[in-house]
Amino acid sequence: MSSSINATTIPLPTTAAHHGSLSDLLPSHWTTQVTTWLDEDAPSFDYGGFVVGSSPRTAHLLCKSPGVLSGIPFFDEVFRQLDCKVQWHYDEGTFLDTSKEKGGKIKVATVTGPTRKLLLGERVALNTLARCSGVATKSKRMLDLVREAGYTGVLAGTRKTTPGFRLVEKYGMLVGGIDGHRHDLSSMIMLKDNHIWAKGSITAAVKAAKSVGGFALKVEVECQTEGEANEAIEAGADVVMLDNFDGEGLKVAARSLKDRWKGKREFLIESSGGLTEANVKGYINNDIDIISTSSVHQGVAHVDFSLKIEHGTEVPAT
Repeated sequence: MSSSINATTIPLPTTAAHHGSLSDLLPSHWTTQVTTWLDEDAPSFDYGGFVVGSSPRTAHLLCKSPGVLSGIPFFDEVFRQLDCKVQWHYDEGTFLDTSKEKGGKIKVATVTGPTRKLLLGERVALNTLARCSGVATKSKRMLDLVREAGYTGVLAGTRKTTPGFRLVEKYGMLVGGIDGHRHDLSSMIMLKDNHIWAKGSITAAVKAAKSVGGFALKVEVECQTEGEANEAIEAGADVVMLDNFDGEGLKVAARSLKDRWKGKREFLIESSGGLTEANVKGYINNDIDIISTSSVHQGVAHVDFSLKIEHGTEVPAT
């Protein structure tokens, strides 16, 4: 894979920097999701495919807006299932700068295969790559901002992901350098307001969670007040989430909790809700161990990619 003056590679998150590719995280069944996406887009006859036929062709993947390249395994799998080959010219995690003074478009990959199959995979592959790259780009942007503001803790996404597309969005967060947070209801026991109200109290809910989660699962409790946080810590919560506190209130509560329980309990403080690019400096403080935000994956702009078949050129059969 090549590099150039209009692209820079982002270091992997510290948890992954000296290990395998992030694609090694993907479970064995993930390729079936790609099959489902392809089935959704062509549930019956492929009329456009009939028009173009199966002559071998070359197509070029072009990036047309700045962003972090993310989602290569998903793009590759789309075309693998369609008997096409992909050659990448940039590494995943590379920031592609498409500003006009640097050309406006970047040729990111070359795809070869039967014409109709290139077009069968085009939209599915582009949609996935655009969304995943958008999440990675926003994640990197927010991480850069909190680090510039002096924050040393963990920046994480949330579980507020698109149904059926969580794996792609969580993958994009990791490529962007942030923590993916819990992936599902089985990953960590998070007790939210509805759990507490249904069980009757924070103490009772934590006790019940600990009885089945054992030593292997952390218990996190969503708290609306400092008093609720103190009850959760007393009950044995591993993480307390200060939910939707304002900037100053968050700082006061976090400092108070750390002072009160110093040397008595081991716990982490998470804040959630309200972080934006505009309020980073007033929001963050290092008494907070984890900042979680859905702003890195909800409503983010996609990175603009297109796939263009070479005009009048067929690839010789091999």
